[in-house]
Amino acid sequence: MSKLKISNFHTHTFLCHHATGRPIDYVKVAKEQGCSELGFSDHCPYPDLKEINWINCRMSVDQVEQYKNDVQEAAENADFKVHFGFECEYDRNYLNWYRDELKDRYGAEYLVFGPHWVVDGNIHPYAPQFNHDKRLLAKYTDQVVEGIGSGLYSILAHPDLFMSGWREWDDEAKACLTAILNAAKDMDLPLEVNGLGIYRGFVETSKGPRLGYPYHEFWEMVASSGARVICDSDAHNPNDVIAHALNSRNFAKKYGIVPIETIFS
Repeated sequence: MSKLKISNFHTHTFLCHHATGRPIDYVKVAKEQGCSELGFSDHCPYPDLKEINWINCRMSVDQVEQYKNDVQEAAENADFKVHFGFECEYDRNYLNWYRDELKDRYGAEYLVFGPHWVVDGNIHPYAPQFNHDKRLLAKYTDQVVEGIGSGLYSILAHPDLFMSGWREWDDEAKACLTAILNAAKDMDLPLEVNGLGIYRGFVETSKGPRLGYPYHEFWEMVASSGARVICDSDAHNPNDVIAHALNSRNFAKKYGIVPIETIFS
């Protein structure tokens, strides 16, 4: 393990039902492995119980205070700064929820934009499962660009997530990621190299195996764009909190990308 102290702002907890560990468990490992700053950004709750919002993959509203208290407990046991935040999708129907409730009422220091789905009527198709549906990808592109432009978010997580299912670098994929890159650069929103994607490994394509995400051609574009980049772990297990972030930094280094160290001034 590297002796460097590195930051990570994409961290989950047991409250999302597909991760393990409490915030204090992540802080303990981060202290051991070398951390300069840590942000918790578990999947945000939504104010209603609609199945399309993937309620089984996130905390409930009733658990927000527990989450906040757990992060505060972890901060008191850390020798580095610890931040309280959420990872959110973008749905214009919940703009007030993201801004007025999560940030203003509950005191989230930052929001991570995790574009997991596209809002398509009364369903939310998962981005890696678009199955080369050009209509869905175009709609997804518009929604991600709109979300970036909202100014709500401090990080754009796994911007190339959909490429784990969209197996070819075709005109549609390039147009989507070009639009996302340009929007992020215009808003000076950091693009995330996602350590969990590296851990998830390779997918098969017509040209052979490749990482599902982070996606090579996209990060070549980013490297030459001057856009800001952040390297995070997307940890769902305490043991991954620094290890995945270190892997994402090593990935960025291959492209000559120097990531930012913090999203806070």
